[in-house]
Amino acid sequence: MRRKFNFFAFLASLFCGFALFGPLGLLIGGLISLIPTKAIGLRAGIFPEVWTGVMVNKLRGGLEGTFLDPIPSYDQYAQNDVIHLIDVGGDPDVLVNNTTYPLEIQNLADGDISISLNKFQTKPTRITDDELYAIKYDKIQSVIDRHKAAIDQKKKDMAIHALAPASNTTATPVILTTGNNDGNGRKRLIRDDIIALKKKFDDNKVPVQGRILVLCPDHVADLLLFDQKFADQYYNYTTGKIANLYGFQVYEYPNNPYYTVSTLAKKAFGSTPNSGDFMASVAFYAPRMFKATGSTKVYLSEAASNPVTQENLVNFRHYFICLPTKSEAIGAIVSTW
Repeated sequence: MRRKFNFFAFLASLFCGFALFGPLGLLIGGLISLIPTKAIGLRAGIFPEVWTGVMVNKLRGGLEGTFLDPIPSYDQYAQNDVIHLIDVGGDPDVLVNNTTYPLEIQNLADGDISISLNKFQTKPTRITDDELYAIKYDKIQSVIDRHKAAIDQKKKDMAIHALAPASNTTATPVILTTGNNDGNGRKRLIRDDIIALKKKFDDNKVPVQGRILVLCPDHVADLLLFDQKFADQYYNYTTGKIANLYGFQVYEYPNNPYYTVSTLAKKAFGSTPNSGDFMASVAFYAPRMFKATGSTKVYLSEAASNPVTQENLVNFRHYFICLPTKSEAIGAIVSTW
């Protein structure tokens, strides 16, 4: 790419060169001003504010088109990477055909719930001045993309884990699959299982509009192999989304949480699944969930301040969280033996 000539920078270089070294400095200063910044390792793209701006845009855009898309954003409530939610105290009592006055006054006490956003940090990446000089592609953009992808993946993994119930309760149902054996002892997911989860949500008075079902890979495969109607509607070439099932807006995700079948308890995030543990499909009512994106910061050690290795080091810190506002209106379907 041809470098745009900056007349004022050229004059400044001439003046500084002459002031320091006289007529010879005048010539040297002029030559330096014409050298592409890439050749001396001072590309504008290495500045922290440029890296941060690009990264913020990429991380915010990374949530679109996934199971996180329908969840309300509480970004405006996140201050100093902490979000404050209102713990609603309850609903007022309703009197029918009352004849007794004065009416009894009822207090509805609300509380404050303070939640710190999760901190995501990448390990530093090394970019040497030699690389910036010699390579034919945009190394800086490549590094930003890879850091963004790593953070984005971890955010979604933690989000789907947090949106799944911790255990089987009336308000957070966890049901087992009832299909045929898949050949390895696992019972496949069938439509009856999704209907059973729908019934649980109906019993809990969860509104129909806004129900989300995030299928795990096993369950997507089960439906594709043995449910012709699902297979025919699996992909909508107009919207690019999976067709809805029984009121659920359907997504799929490869890193859903695992459950221990014997106890129907969710395994800790990042723990290794054992025999008897299966990945689950997760359901939730989106308006009762929330997500919040906090600050993003770049940490940069420039090559100019490191004369021994002449390398730039960069990594990012980003804050984000996704949770149910209360432990309700969520559910899961787990494969069983």
